[in-house]
Amino acid sequence: MGQLIADGQLRVGLIGAGPWATTIHAPGLADHPGTALTAVWARRPEAAQTLAETHCATAAGSVEELFEQVDAVAFAVPPSIQAELGVRAAEAGKHLILEKPIAADLAGAQRLADAVAAADVAALVVLTLRYSAQTQEWLAGLAQAGGWTGGGARWLSGALLGGQYATSAWRQDDGGALFDIGPHALDMLDAALGPITEVVAARQSPGDLWHLMLAHEGGVISTATLSLRLPVQPTVVEVAVWGQHGYRTLGRKPGSAQESYTALLDDFAAMIASGTTTHPCDVRRGLHLQVLLEQARELAAK
Repeated sequence: MGQLIADGQLRVGLIGAGPWATTIHAPGLADHPGTALTAVWARRPEAAQTLAETHCATAAGSVEELFEQVDAVAFAVPPSIQAELGVRAAEAGKHLILEKPIAADLAGAQRLADAVAAADVAALVVLTLRYSAQTQEWLAGLAQAGGWTGGGARWLSGALLGGQYATSAWRQDDGGALFDIGPHALDMLDAALGPITEVVAARQSPGDLWHLMLAHEGGVISTATLSLRLPVQPTVVEVAVWGQHGYRTLGRKPGSAQESYTALLDDFAAMIASGTTTHPCDVRRGLHLQVLLEQARELAAK
């Protein structure tokens, strides 16, 4: 386990200096009482230097140099790069904060999960919806009531039509809605209705509009509709379930990403302090979601 700095904070290095790193990871790590943003590395040295200076951190000259200065590493890079560097970080004994999806493909996700297990380090996935207090209360109410027979998720956005993420190459070329927002939808439906055992059907319509049908343990069926290229304003995010106790829905509140990241860091610091490596949103969750993403991609390609 990593060594805490003098005041009990965990030294965290940030890999990446793009919009998400700048608006969520860096301020979250710098402001949280349990963590200190110690070092930043990015493929663009000038961006890393600017971000590091903003938060009184060091701009590392290499990934190895960053590893030497920290106890944990947070990633805000494309999935393929995260999978590669995440394995190296785990092998160096560093705890991990991973973005979703945890890799670009299932093989990469499996290698990362195996490296985390072998190193016995903590690794949490930034599934922002799951960490919000609103979501936790909603899920607890569903579990208490029981009797849910179906559900659905809708995430409709124009994020790739313009704005700070419109130039993200992995979202535009490789991942699209399925890999960017699909993990959130799958995770929420799985948490609300029980483990998803299979993607029954998947279709991708023009405009990167995805339609998924999912089978859960116990025979429950749910659906998900996803797009990042619809001119919808504001973004529509809704998860709903129905059954013996009627219809219950959950949306996303503005500003919830920052609040969720703080809650994630609460759990992350507590895990490391107690030597715990299991969590509902740990790397094994990321691997489970990657299996489902791969099934959906293969079905849509047929």
